Amino acid sequence: MFDPSDKCRLFGCAPGVDFPLAVVRGLEDRLKGAPPEAWAHVTLLVNTTRMARRLRALFDEGPARLLPRIRMITQLGDLLPSAPLPPAAPPLRRRLELATLIQNLLERQPDLAPDAGPFNLADSLATLMDEMQGEGVSAADIARLDVSDQSGHWARAQQFIAIAQDYINQSSSAPDPEARQRETVLQLADHWTHAPPKDPMIVVGSTGSRGTTLLLMQAVAALPQGAVLLPGFDDHMPAQVWDALGQDQTAEDHPQFRFLRLCHALDLHPSDVQTWTALAPVSAPRNALVSLALRPAPVTDAWREEGPKLTNLGAATDTITLVEADTPRAEAIAVAMRLRQAAEEGQKAALITPDRMLTRQVTAALDRWDILPDDSAGTPLHLSPPGRFLRHIAALFQTPLDAEALLTLLKHPLSHSGADRNLHQLNTQRLELRIRRDGLPYPEPDSLMRCALKATRQVDEIETWAAWIGDLLCNREIAGTRSLDTWVSLHRTLAETLAQGPNGTDAGELWQKKAGQAARKVMDGLAENASYGGDMSARDYAGLVATALRQGDDVRDRDTPHPNIMIWGTLEARVQGADLVILAGLNDGTWPEPPAPDPWLNRKMRFDAGLLLPERRIGLSAHDFQQAIAAPEVWLTRSIRSDDAETVPSRWVNRLRNLLQGLAGQGQTDHWGAMKSRGAYWLTLSRELDRTKEEPKAKRPSPCPPVSARPRRFTVTEIQTLIRDPYAIYAKHVLRLRALRPLVQTPDALLRGILSHDVMERFVRDTLDNSASLTVEALMMHAHTVLNRDVPWPAARALWLARFGRAAEWIVETERVRQSIATPTLFEDEAIGKLTLQTIKTELEGRADRVDVDEAGSVILYDYKTGSPPTKDQQKHFDKQLLIEAAMVEEGGFSTIGPRPVRAAQFIGMGSNPKTEDAPLDVETPRQILAELVGLLSAYLEGDKGYTSRRALYEDREARDYDQLARFGEWDVTQDPAPEVLT
Repeated sequence: MFDPSDKCRLFGCAPGVDFPLAVVRGLEDRLKGAPPEAWAHVTLLVNTTRMARRLRALFDEGPARLLPRIRMITQLGDLLPSAPLPPAAPPLRRRLELATLIQNLLERQPDLAPDAGPFNLADSLATLMDEMQGEGVSAADIARLDVSDQSGHWARAQQFIAIAQDYINQSSSAPDPEARQRETVLQLADHWTHAPPKDPMIVVGSTGSRGTTLLLMQAVAALPQGAVLLPGFDDHMPAQVWDALGQDQTAEDHPQFRFLRLCHALDLHPSDVQTWTALAPVSAPRNALVSLALRPAPVTDAWREEGPKLTNLGAATDTITLVEADTPRAEAIAVAMRLRQAAEEGQKAALITPDRMLTRQVTAALDRWDILPDDSAGTPLHLSPPGRFLRHIAALFQTPLDAEALLTLLKHPLSHSGADRNLHQLNTQRLELRIRRDGLPYPEPDSLMRCALKATRQVDEIETWAAWIGDLLCNREIAGTRSLDTWVSLHRTLAETLAQGPNGTDAGELWQKKAGQAARKVMDGLAENASYGGDMSARDYAGLVATALRQGDDVRDRDTPHPNIMIWGTLEARVQGADLVILAGLNDGTWPEPPAPDPWLNRKMRFDAGLLLPERRIGLSAHDFQQAIAAPEVWLTRSIRSDDAETVPSRWVNRLRNLLQGLAGQGQTDHWGAMKSRGAYWLTLSRELDRTKEEPKAKRPSPCPPVSARPRRFTVTEIQTLIRDPYAIYAKHVLRLRALRPLVQTPDALLRGILSHDVMERFVRDTLDNSASLTVEALMMHAHTVLNRDVPWPAARALWLARFGRAAEWIVETERVRQSIATPTLFEDEAIGKLTLQTIKTELEGRADRVDVDEAGSVILYDYKTGSPPTKDQQKHFDKQLLIEAAMVEEGGFSTIGPRPVRAAQFIGMGSNPKTEDAPLDVETPRQILAELVGLLSAYLEGDKGYTSRRALYEDREARDYDQLARFGEWDVTQDPAPEVLT
C-alpha cells in the first residue's frame, strides 16, 4: 500500500476537510487496482468510538468490499505475542483506595493537606496519577523536584504523591488503565522492533497530545507499512513559524503545537507532512486567514507583512456570521431561530459549545417550534431523574429532614412509582397545602401525622400513607461512620422502598429505562468495590455518590430527535460534518475553559517533571475551533454580558477581529463589520420574536363588590387591616383567598410573637399558683422550654433567648406592679369575645392576650408586643385593637366575665427597648369607639364604596399578602384609586 521509505510516514488533512470521508477516499486511492483481500489486511487505529462508527457508516454506503479492521487505540492487548496484561482496576476502586489512604494520612498528619474531603482529593490525585503513568513520570521524578524556593504546601504534596505511588505499586495484579495502556504500547513497540507486521496499519485522528498515544504513533509510523494520519493539519504555516513555535516554551496553547511535538518525535519537520487525499477544504482562503490569526505571539509583525497578502477575503468571510448578543438568553434565541430555519430548509446544522447551560437554553427555545435537537451529550446521569433521586436519598443520612427535602422527595416522579401513584400525588398535594398553612419546619413522624390528618377529611386515604412516609423518611440522619458496604445497602433499600410505595413489589421505575439502568450500574459498582472504601461519614458518602453519578454514563433521551439539528461537543465535531456550524459561547472562561486548579503540582513543577501543562487543554480547544470554523457556513456567537457582569471575548475571536479590523484600517473591505451586520439582523429578529404587545398598566384597584357579597363578620385585628389596606379584606373575605406560607420557613416575627405570648402565659399562670416563681429565673426557664420545643433553628433560638434575657428583669419588675393592681383572670384561649352590631347586622370577634380583674370588678386588658407598641396617635387612627376590646368588655361581649367597666388597657412592649403604652381610653371612650366602628363598617356596606389597595400603610415599602393580585408595582400610592363596580 505504501512505497518503501527511510522516513516515518506522516499524513495530514487540512481543516474543513471531512476527515472520516478523507480517510476512506485516501484508502481508495492507494488500494486502486489492489486485490479485494488487500482491504481486509488494513488496520485502522482510531481514538474514539464515534470515529469508528462514522467510518463503518461510510463503508456501509458502498461499494461492496471487504472492510479494513477498525480498532480502538485502547484495545491493543490481543496484538501482543504473549498473554495480555492483567485487566485494569476499575477507576472507582482506585479512587476508593486512594480516599482511604488520604483519610488515614490526614488523621495522622493533619497539616499534610487541607481536609477538603477525602474523595475530592482522591479524585484529583487519581487524575494526576493517571497522567503521570500516561506520560511516563514516576513519583521519584516528582520527589526529585526542587521546591526549596516555594511554599511548604508543594513539599507536602510531594510526600503525598510518593506515599500514594508506593501504595499503587503494591497493586501490580490490577494496574490502572493508563499504566496498563502504556505498558501494552511499550511491549508492542518492542515486539514490532523485532517482528514488524507486514500489513498496513494507520493511526487515524489522534493528535499525540498524550504521552502513551505519542509512543503508539511513533511505533506505528516506524513500521514498514505504518502511517499516521493527522486531522486539521495547518498547511498554511511557514517553516519559520513552525521553527519559532518549537522554541517557545509557552506555545502549548497553539492549535498546531501537538503536531510539531509529534514531528520532533518522528525526526521530521512539519514540511515533511504529506497530503493524504486530494479532497479540498471548504475554503482555503479562510484556512489561511484563521492560520494567520492564530499565529503564536508576537503576531503583529506577521500580520502587517502577511495580512495584505491574504487573497479572496470576501470568499473567506462571506459565510461567517458574528452574533454578539446582550445576554446568554438573547444568544440562545438567535441561535434557535437560525436552527429553525435550517430545519425548515433541510440544512444539516450543528451547535458546538462546551457551555451546557447554553445548550439547554437553545433546546428550550427550539421547543416552541416542536424541534428536538439531537444532543450527542444527552443528560448527565447525576441530573437525570434516577440520579437526582439517589442524591436526595443520600442527603437524608447527613442532615435532619426539613419540609423542602420532604416534598422534594415526595414530588419526585420516581417516588411511589409503583401501584396507586395517583393517590400518592393527591396526598402529597394535600400535605403541602397544610404545611404551607400551618408550618412544619422539621417533620417528625408524630408531627407529620398530625399535619396530614388536618389536610383532608378523607382520613382513611391519608393516614396509612402518612404513617408510611413518617417511618420511612423521618429521623434518617446517622452520626459517626459506617462501612461503605453498610451505606450502599441502606441507600439502596431506602431508595427502592420509596420508589415502590407501601404496596409495591419491586423498585417501581427506579431502575428502568436507560437512566435507571445507568444509575443501577453505578450503585452496583459501589457495592462491588465497597470493601476498598473503608469507613466514612454520611457527608462523605453523599459526596462519593454524587461524584460517582457525575462520572457515570450520560443518558440519551429516548424521544426521536430531529435528523438535521444536532448539538455536538468538540469531540463529535472532529469526526462529523455539517452544512451549518454554530460555535456558541465564545467567551473567555467558557471557550476555552480555564485550566482546573491543581492542588498537587503547580505549573513550574509540572514543566520540570515533564507533565502536561495547563495550556495543553487550551491548545486542544484551539485546534477544535480551527477545524470547526472551516465549515461551509459558520456562526460565531457570544454574549456581551452574563450574570450582570461584562464578558471577555474568546481569545480566538479577539485575534480574528484584530486582524480583520487592522486590514480594514489599511483600506481593505471591512469584512468584520459585514460579519457583525449579518448577526445584527438575526438579533433584530430575535428581539421581535420576544416583543410582546404593550398592555396598559393596571390602575390602583378599588373593587366595589355587591353588598350581599361583602363580609359581615370581622375579627378585631382585621379592623386595622380594613383601615390600612381594605383590598386585603376584599381578597380574603369576598374572593376567599388565603396567603400560603413559604415552604422553606424562616424564624420570622410572627412566630416570635406567638412564642412570646406562650412564654408570658406560662409564666403568669405559674406565678398565680406559686407567687415565689415571679422571678427572672422562672421566666427564663419557661422561655427555654418553649423555644427549645418550637424553634428548630439553633441560631434563631439563641438570638431570641438573648433578647428575652435582656428584657426579662424589666418584665418581672413590671409584672409585680401589674399583679399588685389586679389579678390575671383570663388568658388567650379563654378571653374570647363576640359582639353583634345590630344596626348593621355585623358580628365582631376578638381574642385578648390577657384580662385582669381588680378587687372592684373592673377589667384591665393587656396585649403583648415583641416590637414597639403603637403610640396613642396610632391607636386613635389605626391600631384600635385594645380600644375595641375594651368596648366589647363593657358591652358584655366576653361572656366569661360579663359586662364590666374597663379600668385600663395597655400594650406591653418586650422588644429591644421594653416599655408599656396605655390605650387612650380617656380620649376614645368605648361608646365613642363603637360609634366610629359602626360608621366605618357601614361605609363599606354601601355599593359604591371600594376596597382600596394599600390605602394607609405605615410604610410604603411594606410588603402585603395580596400585592401581586392588586398588581402593585404597575401603580403606586400616589395614584388615585379606580373604583370598579362588580356585579
